[in-house]
Amino acid sequence: DDSSNEGDASGDTEMDFLRGLFSRTLGLSSGEKVLDELTLDGVARYILSGKCKNIICMVGAGISTSAGIPDFRSPGTGLYANLQKFNLPYPEAIFQIDYFKKHPEPFFALARELYPGQFKPTVCHYFMRMLKDKGLLTRCYSQNIDTLERVAGLEGEDLIEAHGTFHTSHCVSFLCRKEYSMDWMKNKIFSEDIPKCDSCGSLVKPDIVFFGENLPARFFTTMKMDFPRCDLLIIMGTSLQVQPFASLLNICIILINILIKQINFTVTFLHCFFLKQSEFVLSC
Repeated sequence: DDSSNEGDASGDTEMDFLRGLFSRTLGLSSGEKVLDELTLDGVARYILSGKCKNIICMVGAGISTSAGIPDFRSPGTGLYANLQKFNLPYPEAIFQIDYFKKHPEPFFALARELYPGQFKPTVCHYFMRMLKDKGLLTRCYSQNIDTLERVAGLEGEDLIEAHGTFHTSHCVSFLCRKEYSMDWMKNKIFSEDIPKCDSCGSLVKPDIVFFGENLPARFFTTMKMDFPRCDLLIIMGTSLQVQPFASLLNICIILINILIKQINFTVTFLHCFFLKQSEFVLSC
């Protein structure tokens, strides 16, 4: 029993050594926490500490509801729950590219109600602007198409508008793809004309991403650069129901798992090394 206890004590000493080794290797003092408490105050203190230099925001429709813009999925009040007047086969059809090409009228009628410029940014939008002004915002990844991030002062380089934007529009014909300005599209929508291309006569659609369309290429290229150096990820106004936007969270989980596997591998290797050293000393 005494020898067993001595062995356990020796094992504890080795693990304490390894914990200290990894704390030093990862630049952490023993027992140091990123947040001193798991509250908004704790997050605020971390931001103010000077250790948090790269903040990413992931945002959805919930940050714009207080501006008067409905979200998509809230029962009773959400956008999808209030589209009966358009006689759609199902609510999501209003954002289906194939349905739009055959029946563009419901989308443009809805666009008149929700068109950017009729609403003002919320505290959440200005919070992200503050992070930008402080030099802390790496990027805002937004699912929103209301352009309120731009109205609040974020610029193109600050934003990944994952689901597109009303900021520009294009002809839907692959052979044409002529670009149109936001003012041009606004005039068409509020004059109740179906926007048609001046060059080829095809429909013109705002550059928002419909179901059945690819996300902007920049969404995929930028996330590979941004997330590995992220110090703090702030998620606001989204239930993360829609892919591939929701998969951004998986990048963080993958990075954490890789780090844990690297640490576990090294701990196991060093633990085996120390056991072999102990056996060698004992045999001598």
